Order: sequence, then C-alpha cells, then structure tokens
Amino acid sequence: MKHLVLRSTFFILYLTFAASCQNIKEKPMSAQHPVAKKIPTKLEKHGDVRIDDYYWMNDRENQDVLDHLNAENEYYAKMTSHTKKFQEELFQEMKSRIKEDDSSVPYKYNGYWYITKYETGQEYPIYSRKKESLEADDELMFNCNELAKDHEYYNLRGISISPDNTMASFAVDTVSRRQYDIQIKNLATGEVYPDKIENTTGSSVWGNDGKTLFYAKKDSVTLRSDKIYRHELGTPSTDDELIFHEKDSTFNTFVYKTKSRKFIVIGSVSTLTSEYQILSADDPKGDFKVFSPRERGLEYSIAHYNGNFYVLTNKDGATNFKLMKTSDENTSSKDWEEFIPHREDVLLEDVDIFKDYYVLSERENGLNQLKISRWDKADSYHLPFASETYVSGTSVNLDFNTKELRYYYNEMGAPYAIIDFNMEKKTQKVLKEQEVLGGKFDKTNYRTERLWATARDGVKVPISLVHHKNTSLDGTSPLLQYAYGSYGSTIDPYFSSIRLSLLDRGFVYAIAHVRGGEYLGRPWYEDGKLLQKKNTFTDFIDCSKFLIEKEYTSADHLYASGGSAGGLLMGAIVNMAPELYNGVVAAVPFVDVVTTMLDDSIPLTTGEYDEWGNPGDKEYYDYMKSYSPYDNVVAKDYPNIYVSTGLHDSQVQYWEPAKWVAKLREHKTDDNILFLDTNMDAGHGGASGRFESLKETAKEYAFILDLESKIP
Repeated sequence: MKHLVLRSTFFILYLTFAASCQNIKEKPMSAQHPVAKKIPTKLEKHGDVRIDDYYWMNDRENQDVLDHLNAENEYYAKMTSHTKKFQEELFQEMKSRIKEDDSSVPYKYNGYWYITKYETGQEYPIYSRKKESLEADDELMFNCNELAKDHEYYNLRGISISPDNTMASFAVDTVSRRQYDIQIKNLATGEVYPDKIENTTGSSVWGNDGKTLFYAKKDSVTLRSDKIYRHELGTPSTDDELIFHEKDSTFNTFVYKTKSRKFIVIGSVSTLTSEYQILSADDPKGDFKVFSPRERGLEYSIAHYNGNFYVLTNKDGATNFKLMKTSDENTSSKDWEEFIPHREDVLLEDVDIFKDYYVLSERENGLNQLKISRWDKADSYHLPFASETYVSGTSVNLDFNTKELRYYYNEMGAPYAIIDFNMEKKTQKVLKEQEVLGGKFDKTNYRTERLWATARDGVKVPISLVHHKNTSLDGTSPLLQYAYGSYGSTIDPYFSSIRLSLLDRGFVYAIAHVRGGEYLGRPWYEDGKLLQKKNTFTDFIDCSKFLIEKEYTSADHLYASGGSAGGLLMGAIVNMAPELYNGVVAAVPFVDVVTTMLDDSIPLTTGEYDEWGNPGDKEYYDYMKSYSPYDNVVAKDYPNIYVSTGLHDSQVQYWEPAKWVAKLREHKTDDNILFLDTNMDAGHGGASGRFESLKETAKEYAFILDLESKIP
C-alpha cells in the first residue's frame, strides 16, 4: 500500500549509509596510486561528442578490469594500513552496542506466532514460529547461519506461508545481484523440494487452494521484473504458466495478496504511473481483471476490506494524495468516491485498516503523524509526538479483528520502541525497546534539533541534527552531513547506535532533507527531479554553508556522505563546491548519469526516465550532462574522497565509480586522498552478514576520523 516504497527501490538499502564515513592518519606516501590505462571511446548523441577514456572498464569478465580493481584495493589497503587496528576496534565497539541474542516482537498470522531471532556469535537470522500460543514449542523454519555456511554472500527473503500452514516458499540470493531462486519447504517434514524457480524478485504468494504459487521473474539482462508466472505445486517450474508480461520497459511488475486474503494482486508501476490487476484468491486458476487501466501520471495503490477497495491516489491533481473508496465489483477510476480529501499541507502516505478503525500515516511540515479514526465517525485523533527529530510509523498489523495498533517510535538521540496502542482505550504498552549495550549509553547525553537553511532560491530547507551535549558548537567541531534526495524517498531523523562512534568522538551529525525526497510533501519531490534535479545539489551545498555560517562546523571539519543516488549527490557537490568539504564518502555512487541513462540494457535504466529524464530527448541530455559527476570532472582541487562499490552491484554498476575515480586521479590538482574500495564478493547492499556490514562502516568512519587526527 505504501506508494513511497513502490517508487523507492533503493530506499531501505541507503539507510545503511546514513550513519557512515571513514579515515587516514600518518599517510604512507610510499604507495603509488594506480593509473588506469586510457582507451578513448567516442560517444555521440544529438551531435554532441564525448570521449570516454575509461569506457573499457564496462566488462566484469575482462581480466584487465579485475586487475585494475584489485590494484585499487591493494592501494587502499597500503594507504590505510596504519588504521587497520583502529578499524577493528571500531568494529568491535559498534558490535558491542548491539544485542547479539536478540529477537523480534512476535506477530500472529493465521494461527501462528512468527519470530525472527539472532544468536550470540551468529551473523544471520533464525526464523521460527509457535502455534497459537507464545508458550507453545518453537518450530524452526530456517536457520540462515547453517544455510549460509558455504557462501560468501547469503540472503534469504520472501518467506510466504501456505494457507494451511504446511508449506513455505522462500527465496535465496548467493551472489548479491538481487536475483533470487525460489524453493518450497514442507514445514511438517522439513523437506526442501529440489525444484528451483530461478531469476525471480524473491517474492511469491499462495492462492487460497494452497497449491498455486504466483511470482515475478526478472529480465535476465536488465534485471527488470517484467513477468508474472503461476506455479502448480508438484510440477516442474519449466511448466509454469506466464500470466502477465509487462512489456513497457519503464514499468516493473510484482504480485501480492491483500490483507483481507481475498485477492491476488498484480501491480505494475513506473515512477509516475500505476496499474493493478485483481483475481479472487479462491479462484487462483482464473483470469485477472484490470482494477483501473493505467493513465500516465495517475498513481494509485489499493487495500481491500469488507467488500470495498480503498484507493490511495493522486487522481485529479491530488499532489499530496487522497483516499478514495470503491466496491470490489466496480473498480474503474470513474467509480471511485472520495473518502479522505486532498490537503495542500499534509502528505497522505499510507492507510492501515482494521474492523472498527482505520489509521492514516501522514506527514505534515516534515513530521510523521498517525491519525486514528473510527469507521462510524464516533472518534478521531492523532497520536501525540512532541519532538521535531523523531520517526514513527505503523509496524506489522496483519489482523483486522483487533483494537491494537502496533507502531514504532524513535528519536534521533534515543533508541526505537515497538508499541501496541489500544485504539479504544487509548492506552499503550511498550513491547520492546532497543537496547544499546556497552554500559556507556545515556540518551540524556545527546542533543537534537531541527534547523532551517535558506537555499539560494529562497526556499527553506530543513536539517535534522544530533550531537553530544559536550560537543562545542563554535565552528571547531567536525560535522558529517548526509542526504539522499531522490525518488521521493525521505530520510527521517532515525536513531543509530552505530553513529554513536562519531558522536562520542565530538562529531555533529546532520541529515539535510533536500528536495528530491518527500520530507515536505510531494511537491518537495517534484522540485528535485528531472529538469529541477540541480535543486537537490544546491540545497545540500546551501545547507553546508548554513552549518558553517552558524558555527556548527567549518570547511576544514565538514564531511559529506551519500550512497547510490546519494552518491550522485556527492559527485555533484565535489564538482560544484569542493572547497566546502574536507572529506567525502560516496558509497556505490551513481556518477556516470548520461552514459548509463543512454544504455537501456543496464538494470533500472528505462524505469528511471521519469526520475532523471530520457537523454534521447536533447533537452534532458543537455541537462544531465550539465550535472553528471563523471562528465564534469575538471582540473581543480578536490576534497579527500573515499569511494566504495561492489563488483556484483545490480543497481549501480561497479564501473561507474571505477571510471569516476580514474578520471579524478587524472585531473585533480591536489594531493588529497582518493580511494576506490571494491567488495569483490558483494553487490549494492554490501556484505550480507548482520555484523559483517559493520566492517564497511568502520572503514568509512576510520577515513573521516583519520582526517580529523582522532585515531589513537
């Protein structure tokens, strides 16, 4: 139901970058950085000629490419050898704050309580369940620690339980390219059936007969999810029936079951347009019916309850979305009736439906709100949140017949809590509070605030900020500024125990809520995409200038961080205002915008036209070229820069950062540090283990802390 999630393929992955940054102390200058060979390739479009000397890196099977990446890794290792011990200390420090023998808050579904837990010393989750009562015996479903033993990378996801609770479909990726193989496990016998359904998105859903499974497959070249299949239990996957092929290359397709369990839904979405098809889950071999035909620019998502669909949509210019209602017999947009009207100052993000209540997830002036209303209109109210630097939202709410709303809450300086709120009695029970171990954490030691910087066009840009109470705010303290700024994905001011390793060493941490996200509503997103994309970059720079002007830091101590599309942001700011930053961390950065967007064989490209524009159109080509980091590298001084990537990245191909670093090495006129660190085993999300990913964060923090001479 969350339209933001549908647009934000990258979002969940980039939260891992929000607390990141690295280091370098007494630099062993004896190491010579790699020099990439130059093989000029002529690239021409609209009569414009670009010469790309490093285009040859676009071949992960080429031994010269692998040799170059390994040489960069060796250079990074030599230049940071003095920080290796500190990196390990940072890793252990961050790990020590995390409760190793931890478990999720159980949730109930179809007669079973489901639990995810971690055990001390283990990297991967264990999935189990209990029948009817939490006092019942634990039934092991998947121990990913055992399953991952023979793999450098392992990711199990998409567990889907059959209606009779006897089968579980699940999916595994062992390469980190988000190409998952689906298998089926008999939960009664423990047998995993040998058949594999390859190259899927990882998600699958059962028909109500318990024998029919629906799933989405990816195009083997572009990795776009473009086909929906129907699988019959006990038959080979080669016999699976193709039931929908999304031929428009700007759309991705997926399949799920409504919370009511009455409908199987096929969704097709692009950045600007949605379309759904529905089928009774009781008739899984039937034909799907289009819910409402796609109309360019019309976005909608659907939830079903009590004979009606509730439609979250931007229909008729509802920029911040509204909620409409229609019967499950007449679903075309002409039959939709307004239920919650559009509001200019409130973004409607989601709706959770219960038997007696519905809950709206809203955002007003950048702040999350949860509004609870009775269907009979007898009561309506917001949950009270006092802070300006918090995150809240609904959690797992799978049961209609309950008065308990499960939601989460945390502040930028205080850990999260999972809470059950009784919507009738208006009482709440905290089910779990995040434990920050190590014996040193006290939330009263940290100060948070929200600031407003004035952008160059007069627009006010919000900044969420946290620091230790003893940190000086006189311009001498180091500050790490983070942002993402694309796809309408909002980086909320969340708490991070990992980030404490910076805060406790005197850092200020700031999230710049730049245009391109939806922090201030849908218009905030629209004003940071396509031909307005540069607003994202200038907002970030203007926030940096504001933080320096207000003496939260200085240019000698200001650091910037971003990943993927946020890595594009990093590439843009070091071209536009390199003098503002002492160091920059660019994780899996999307920096070769023009070349990538001209290549429709690369994963995600065609589906991105509504975000960045189609460079087949000269107006978009020229605009992209004017900010594309790779195309705008020139002879100038650049900050210290740490760049990370993964050889198997399916979202931002490794050659983009590799080419960018090579070109920076060729042109930059300074002696500052420049590193390319390639994970030769992982992809876009980095390492797969629960704690292994902390080692990547430790590298980033060490980079920055070394620049600040804060390594013992």
